[in-house]
Amino acid sequence: MSQSFDVVVIGGGPGGYEAAIRAAQLGFKVACIEKRVHKGKPSLGGTCLNVGCIPSKALLDSTHRFHEAAHSLAVHGITVGDVTLDVKVMQARKDTVVGNLTGGIAQLFKGNGVTWLQGTGKLLAGRKVEFTALDGLVETINATHVILASGSVPVNIPVAQLVDDVIVDSTGALEFQAVPKRLGVIGAGVIGLELGSVWSRLGAEVVVLEAVDAFLPACDKAVAKEAQKILSKQGLDIRLGARVTGAEVKDRQVTVKFTDKDGEHSEVFDRLIVAVGRRPFTEGLFSPDSGISLDERRFVHVDNQCRTSVPGVYAIGDLVRGPMLAHKAMEEGMMVAEVIGGHHAQVNYDTIIGVIYTHPEIAWVGKTEEQAKSEGIDVKTGQFAFAVNGRALAANDAQGFVKFVADAKSDRLLGMHVIGPNAGDIVHQGMISLEFGASVEDLQLMTFAHPTLSEVVHEAALSVDGRAIHAIQRKKK
Repeated sequence: MSQSFDVVVIGGGPGGYEAAIRAAQLGFKVACIEKRVHKGKPSLGGTCLNVGCIPSKALLDSTHRFHEAAHSLAVHGITVGDVTLDVKVMQARKDTVVGNLTGGIAQLFKGNGVTWLQGTGKLLAGRKVEFTALDGLVETINATHVILASGSVPVNIPVAQLVDDVIVDSTGALEFQAVPKRLGVIGAGVIGLELGSVWSRLGAEVVVLEAVDAFLPACDKAVAKEAQKILSKQGLDIRLGARVTGAEVKDRQVTVKFTDKDGEHSEVFDRLIVAVGRRPFTEGLFSPDSGISLDERRFVHVDNQCRTSVPGVYAIGDLVRGPMLAHKAMEEGMMVAEVIGGHHAQVNYDTIIGVIYTHPEIAWVGKTEEQAKSEGIDVKTGQFAFAVNGRALAANDAQGFVKFVADAKSDRLLGMHVIGPNAGDIVHQGMISLEFGASVEDLQLMTFAHPTLSEVVHEAALSVDGRAIHAIQRKKK
């Protein structure tokens, strides 16, 4: 007899597992189908926990600590001998962090009564789901509601096909067991810059090849310019307008050919990371007669509450429009579960935060100055540097700034952009302000604790109207 569930979630990544847990909390009988086997064991958490957000941040943190110990402690009066790093120990720590978190999701499933079906799921016509277990057994499951949450996979390019552990994608770049002498990175986006930073801190000579002429084009231009300057000074050789035309592996080295405004070039690397983006994973996810439709970019077509063209079927996360971010997927998963439960819920897509976990971090929420102007909005901006912030100077971590973009007529906050220490945390002050429709004046009238990094937020808000105290301000007209 076929199993039946109120809600079947296909995909156990951040969006999928949160949707499953919330649906169970609302009293539904829930199953979550997840096929991933990580390091020999079935694993929940999707790309993010297993081979994405969490392991990369573990490596970023370890390598930042190493770099700080090797190069930055003397200014504090701390003297150390020769600093070394055991890459295998670092990797083992990363794997432990991943294991603890993915195991925690399994416990949450158990505690909330979610059935974890280990294998693959395929949506059939009539909201039936074909489940193929890891051992090959196949059964058809009846579902009242189905949530598609299969995530995304790295984009591969024909001119640089993956080769063993020499030419790798983002997953392979997390598993290097030694520091490459020369590392090439194709793509100067979030993933490329983070992974390039990891291995650069450990001594690799890193060359980043980016086909686009602009650096971080989605960011506010002032932030992008500052980020390029800082990261270049740290040793990342960022080459814009460099279009890769081929890559050949010979004797465990890879020769990369590329063109730029000066013509054709080639570079030889010990390792090459392909980080040119991700695409939605829809292979085998639904049958042709399921009724699911895709848009022109091969994303599953959904409305603002993630309903697909099939009643009772939803799609969330990297499968659908919008930024491919774990927190966006999580909120969509929660929203869909609430909608299924008959509650009112909506994700505010205008306040989705973006973060790049380099050092310093880069974070943003809302509109950039350029975007607002392109929409015909009369804007006013304010900017304040960490360089004169007492807490940042005391920590010897004072690069970057906070920038606000506001509507010049209404004073309403439109966007917040940060490059600096703890930017990924600080930017949430802007997100909350946007959610509540705050004006710049609202932030100006608040009291910020001293000494804290967040005082830069206050000063940046004051700067919008030429009122910052700890910097000489040009008079605003």
